[in-house]
Amino acid sequence: MFAVYADSFSKDDPLAGLQVGERPDPDVPDGWTTVTVKAASLNHHDLFSLRGVGLREEALPMILGCDAAGYDEDGNEVVVHAVISDPAWSGDETFDPKRSLLSERYQGTFADKVAVPRSNVVPKPASLSFEEAACLPTAWLTAYRMLFTRGELKAGETVLVQGAGGGVATAAIILGRAAGLRVLATSRDETKRARALEIGAHEVFESGARLPVKVDAVMETVGKATWSHSIRALRPGGRIVTSGTTSGPNLDDAELTRIFFLQLSVIGSTMGTRGELASLVSLLDATGARPLVDRTVPMTEAREGFAAMLDGEQFGKIVFTR
Repeated sequence: MFAVYADSFSKDDPLAGLQVGERPDPDVPDGWTTVTVKAASLNHHDLFSLRGVGLREEALPMILGCDAAGYDEDGNEVVVHAVISDPAWSGDETFDPKRSLLSERYQGTFADKVAVPRSNVVPKPASLSFEEAACLPTAWLTAYRMLFTRGELKAGETVLVQGAGGGVATAAIILGRAAGLRVLATSRDETKRARALEIGAHEVFESGARLPVKVDAVMETVGKATWSHSIRALRPGGRIVTSGTTSGPNLDDAELTRIFFLQLSVIGSTMGTRGELASLVSLLDATGARPLVDRTVPMTEAREGFAAMLDGEQFGKIVFTR
């Protein structure tokens, strides 16, 4: 079958190990099923894999991709949940110490077909296109869990989204607006600030700018470059929810004095559960909110999409189609 896969690693030139070609059909263990992929979206995780982060050399060649939407074996339209937990695990699968993502220990979604546990398949409503649905299982699910499960945000509260432009940040803006939050957003880029207003932010600011109000929560995926600003933006008793460190994890100042004096909560968040993915799908179906697709690219031209993400060109999700 056709697939997009990694056959080597390079920290300096990640695209050097990216291959497009034929791979064997997926193995299907007991309790698993196959999904015929119609659309799959690109994540920074895929670039990390090409750099050798989270992917073992002995697992190569590895089909890349965490996210997909397509048809199950009965012809139903479905969305694939990317978190693979241990068969013996029960409860929130993001806490399973043996969990992994598709494209880490198991072949990924950038292919004609992908094999997943039967419990990892979520029905896709007709209101969502395959391209829109393919955006959900990683970035959008991460944003949903950050906002509503870990952040416990309620309608009427104010949230700051740092670094508008990335997949998680744009998802947080759109989902926050759909759920009745007041959404503030930051970006270093004037064009991205304008786009953030278009997709639902109430106000936008340059990165690091003094805000007119203190916020109830901050959605933080940038790390070192924005951490101090995030902490200083919070009201007393506010919370910062972090799920990434795209600018690096080593802080110049963790702002510990401000954290304990103002009784702030620092909350980690990782991916999401199958149940949360189903709730996210239902929210979009009910509200009409939709994932922001930066561009669609035929999977045969996957290198173009990877290059755009590597250069930071996208605003929203890059989607591959079959």
